[in-house]
Amino acid sequence: MVEGLLAGISTAFSFDALMFLLLGCLAGTFIGMLPGLGPMTAIAIMIPIASTLEPAIGIIMMAAVYYGAIFGGSTSSILVNAPGVASTVATSFDGYPMARRGEAGKALTIAALSSFAGGMIAALMLILAAPLLAKFSLLFQSSDYFALMILGLVCVAAFAGSGGMLKALLMTVVGMMLATVGTDPAQGVMRFTLGKVDLIDGLSFLMLVMATFALSEALLAILRMPQTQTAKPIANKVRSTQISRAEAKHIIPAIGRSSLLGFLIGLLPGAGATIASFLAYGSEQRLASPSESAKFGQGSLRGLAAPEAANNAAATGSFVPLLTLGIPGSGTTAILLGALIAYGVQPGPMLYINEPALFWSVIVSMWLGNIALLALNLPLIPYYATLLNVPTQILMPMVLFFSLIGVYLISFNEFDIQLMIVFSATAVVLRLLDFPMAPMILGFILGGMIEENLGRALLIYNDSWSFLWERPLTFGLTCLTGLVLSAPLLRGLTHKVSKRK
Repeated sequence: MVEGLLAGISTAFSFDALMFLLLGCLAGTFIGMLPGLGPMTAIAIMIPIASTLEPAIGIIMMAAVYYGAIFGGSTSSILVNAPGVASTVATSFDGYPMARRGEAGKALTIAALSSFAGGMIAALMLILAAPLLAKFSLLFQSSDYFALMILGLVCVAAFAGSGGMLKALLMTVVGMMLATVGTDPAQGVMRFTLGKVDLIDGLSFLMLVMATFALSEALLAILRMPQTQTAKPIANKVRSTQISRAEAKHIIPAIGRSSLLGFLIGLLPGAGATIASFLAYGSEQRLASPSESAKFGQGSLRGLAAPEAANNAAATGSFVPLLTLGIPGSGTTAILLGALIAYGVQPGPMLYINEPALFWSVIVSMWLGNIALLALNLPLIPYYATLLNVPTQILMPMVLFFSLIGVYLISFNEFDIQLMIVFSATAVVLRLLDFPMAPMILGFILGGMIEENLGRALLIYNDSWSFLWERPLTFGLTCLTGLVLSAPLLRGLTHKVSKRK
């Protein structure tokens, strides 16, 4: 561990790593604070740049984009009540009221410090938890990985929200179906290629991600342009950024609790920073005294600090299952998983052993990234606020241009551009119908791995499905999958029974 950590420190402190770390932090912060453009869009846009870099440098940059977008998303939430990312929705509950009463500077400072603390605490816990989980994961066999990946997909669907479970499950299945396009890994025969030579190697991950997130987001913004030009920034209300010692003592316990909660939620496949922020906000409101609880939603300092600490801690925590098990903890880390596979790096227990420099450099870079984000955001708060005035009619054509050019420069294949247009148009329709895209991406990325592990498990057990109940770990994961899948249904039935009574 010590040798790997030293190798990771050496890589993280190299000139290239530091340069692209700063680039990722800036890009993530900028994109995160723009309403509607989240970390998945940010990473999708940065993938063409990352693909030209060494694996460790590329992953460090994309990780910086991820937590930078979470970090910067608080700016638009506080100033204009327009969350740049979903995980900062809870931030707007108390941040925007503070801005309206002239405390925008203080609100942005609390958000920045809470995000910094949450990220640093989670990074420390990541150093302690990742090796332990990596050693535990060495016990996994193909059947266990199959059950674990199914659990991850089901978790994404179950956390889709009220009324969205079936849609999320459907999109997960669609993603797995798209993963079957190309050459069968076991038989070596073409399938679902429609006679197209360009589809022999399957669908391009970059094309699919850019189409479903970056390009579709830009098209949706253009469609909604008349409705999105109403809010006005409160940049003129950014005055003092200082907080008193009493206010700091008031929010420190909430930051500590929320960071721990956020990190633990980040470990769960499919949970992510959004759920962590809402749970932290609700927990602090329940723990507060009646007088303090009444301030939530009206400019509570604890109500602002808690979700900001939780969402950054969850973003860091989601790297544990990604790096040690190869299971993404959120939709964004699903894209990072695809990027790792594209580099030829297989996340999982052997990553800790075979690629110690990459493994530890990503973790060490999170410390550096959080320090960089704090240093960048505090002095630039007034300037960031003015960037929210970028007209949609200028921003979105730029996103369209870079999305199309980015895909073409990777493959130099016009067919990918054609597919990209088709998938983006389909994604727009699906998103208007409230179908989530993250489960589809997860299904696409994990579909091939599920197929391979299932094939190996069936081969070991002579084409018998008995491995589902003969191996204790596989059986436990299968039972947990069933519980997660049935929980929303049981909750609905319980609610109906209670209503009748």
